[in-house]
Amino acid sequence: MTRIGVVIFPGSNGDADALHAIELAGAEPVPLWHESATLDGVAAVILPGGFAYGDYLRAGVIARFSPVMRAVAAFAAGGGFVLGICNGFQVLAEAGLVPGALLRNRALRFLGRDVLIVPERLDTPFTRAITGRGPLRIPIAHGEGCYFADEATLDGLERDGQVLFRYADQDGGRAAAGDERSNPNGSLRAIAGVLNPAGNVAGLMPHPERAAESVLGNDAGLVIICSLVEAAAEREMAAGPALVGTTG
Repeated sequence: MTRIGVVIFPGSNGDADALHAIELAGAEPVPLWHESATLDGVAAVILPGGFAYGDYLRAGVIARFSPVMRAVAAFAAGGGFVLGICNGFQVLAEAGLVPGALLRNRALRFLGRDVLIVPERLDTPFTRAITGRGPLRIPIAHGEGCYFADEATLDGLERDGQVLFRYADQDGGRAAAGDERSNPNGSLRAIAGVLNPAGNVAGLMPHPERAAESVLGNDAGLVIICSLVEAAAEREMAAGPALVGTTG
């Protein structure tokens, strides 16, 4: 069975949900403590939501220096799939593993509610199981979720296909600038998720693991976790036992 790791930092609060969603997606969940120098041979890694190290100084900035992040960076450099969710996205951005930064929400307050997002691409390790471009209803829970980058970086993301998800309006169209109902944190160009240049590392502000089971009233997020599991299993089969995660 494909093993998917979930990093646990002091202050993580989405780890249990992520571990459960991985199990629902048919893989073996593997907790990875932040002090670990290796990834225990996993085929993919999730950095979960929460408040890593209390989000002191700013969200994700301390977590990027933890021992496990050196292993995550090496794993990503070798082509391994890494998904950062909410605080995990912030950690990836601070570590330079995805472009851009996450700033305080435009309303300057914590936001927790469902939003609609639409995939920009269906051919990535994080969206391959999605069957159409219709909107997915996924919850958010963050105070620093406003995606920001300079204009040149934003143009490059658009040109190179690195925008993974955008916030959407009720009709499934791209959320308009200033539309606080559809794009509540004020992210530039309505960006809800991005990819690194190689396409194997993704950051996503909404929480798919919190919408992964019908008993919760919404299982729309499970398809994102299933995408990661399927892609990791395929890569693992192709690479055999010598995956980077075995040693890094």
